[in-house]
Amino acid sequence: MADSAAGDRAAPSHRFRIASVSKPITASAIMDLVELGKLKLDARVFGRGGVLGDDYKRGAYKPYVEEVTVDHLLTHTSGGWPNDGTDPMFHQPAMERSELIAWALDALPPSSAPGTSYAYSNFGYCVLGRVIERVTGTSYADHIGQRILSRCGARDMAIAGNTQAERLPGEVRYYGQGGENPYLMNVRRMDSHGGWVASARDLVAIVTHIDGLTPNILRGDTISRMVTPSAANSGYARGWSVNRLNNWWHTGSLPGTQSILVRTASGFGWAALANTRRRGSPDMGLALDNLIWDMMRQVTDWGALR
Repeated sequence: MADSAAGDRAAPSHRFRIASVSKPITASAIMDLVELGKLKLDARVFGRGGVLGDDYKRGAYKPYVEEVTVDHLLTHTSGGWPNDGTDPMFHQPAMERSELIAWALDALPPSSAPGTSYAYSNFGYCVLGRVIERVTGTSYADHIGQRILSRCGARDMAIAGNTQAERLPGEVRYYGQGGENPYLMNVRRMDSHGGWVASARDLVAIVTHIDGLTPNILRGDTISRMVTPSAANSGYARGWSVNRLNNWWHTGSLPGTQSILVRTASGFGWAALANTRRRGSPDMGLALDNLIWDMMRQVTDWGALR
């Protein structure tokens, strides 16, 4: 149900918060800038000569901060800001992004040398949104709309609002479980790591334009680089989880949200979105993935592909 009280059944056109499925979208925009020659993956992010310079500096930068590169952020190998109880993106909810970044660099600096270990980082992708803004001179959402969404034919995506009153036209209502309240988060602040609202239809339009199998918005060598894993984690590349079978995917989870976007080596792309989540075992994200695989295997003739 898109809205159980209203009796509104969910449809492929309904818009959902997609949580961390936002990360492949941000990664695609970064790789597009690299392809255009406007950014280098080995560019340092902070400090003198860095893309963002001293914009977020409070006194002297702490150790390792000035060693972080764009690629470290893409591959979650920055050396800090992991997705645990210290995740800056779920602290200081009243801070705007610029204030939050400055606070996190000072109060929660990397604990190890960048490039040496993997730790999934929402904060890292928040910073990548600011890199995009600095390089392009436009807002993150506007640049994504112009360079990624419009070229893929994804028409109905937007950055989420925080409250129920800020629901967009066609957006579902979110339902918490286990005491979670989907409307007590600063989702808008999560823009480049978890803030998009999208339909399943639009997500499939995106994945089929960056899949390396059909006419794409990125060159083949750029896509190959995007889905090549780092030395620190063979299962994660740049904005995509990957495996040895050449499947790519990303999952997302927030209170009231579970999402998955998949590109298979056999040429399929799919998205599955839910407006609730259940924590614990069995994993709901894996269940969504298995559900679509099971559906696909029951189709004996994909006549629409001919």
